[in-house]
Amino acid sequence: MTDKVDFWFDPLCPWAWMTSRWMEEVESRRDVEVTWRIISLGILNEENPDNHHHGHEESMWLVRVVEAAADAHGDEQRKKLYDAMGTRRHPGGMEDLEQIITESLAEVGLPAELAAAKDSAEFDGALRASTEAARAVAGQDIGTPCIAVNGTGFFGPVFTPAPKGEEAAKIWDGSLALASYPGFYELKRGREQGPVFS
Repeated sequence: MTDKVDFWFDPLCPWAWMTSRWMEEVESRRDVEVTWRIISLGILNEENPDNHHHGHEESMWLVRVVEAAADAHGDEQRKKLYDAMGTRRHPGGMEDLEQIITESLAEVGLPAELAAAKDSAEFDGALRASTEAARAVAGQDIGTPCIAVNGTGFFGPVFTPAPKGEEAAKIWDGSLALASYPGFYELKRGREQGPVFS
C-alpha cells in the first residue's frame, strides 16, 4: 500500500532542508507519495519575531513566492522552487533572499514577475491555512519540518547530515513505527551540531 505523505517546509529552515533530502531518499526506496506543502516560520513566530533570523515580513518572502507560483502554475511548482531556493540558501550559503527568488524562478522556468508576490499578502490566507493544517495533525507546539503519514503527523525528524541509501529507508520504517502508536509524543536529545550539508 502506498503511504500518503504530507511534507511541510519553509525554504528558510536548514533543518527542513536536511529532512527533505532524507525524504527524497525514502521516495526512491519505499512506496510513498509525497505532497509538498508550506509551513511558514513567519506565521509560526509572528507573536515572537525575535525567534527567527529574519524579521516577520522578510521571513514571508520565499513562502509567498512559492505559493504564488503554485497557484498560477500548479502544485508541482512548490517542490521545484523549494529545491532551487533551498540549494542556494543552505548548501550554497546565499543570504540575499531577493537574489534567491530571482535566480530560483529563472532556474525552474517561471515568470520573473512572480517575485513581486514577496511583498503581497494575497496568498497569506493560503499560507496560514497550510500552516494550521500542519498544526492540526501534529499539535500546536511544532516547527519545521512537519510530516504527516496517512493523516498521522509529527514534527521532525531532524537530522545532520541527512541519512542516505538504505539507512534512510530504515529510519523511515522506524519513524512510522513510532508514529503509529497513538500515545507516542516525543523523542528528543540535545542538538550539539549545526546542519551538515553533504
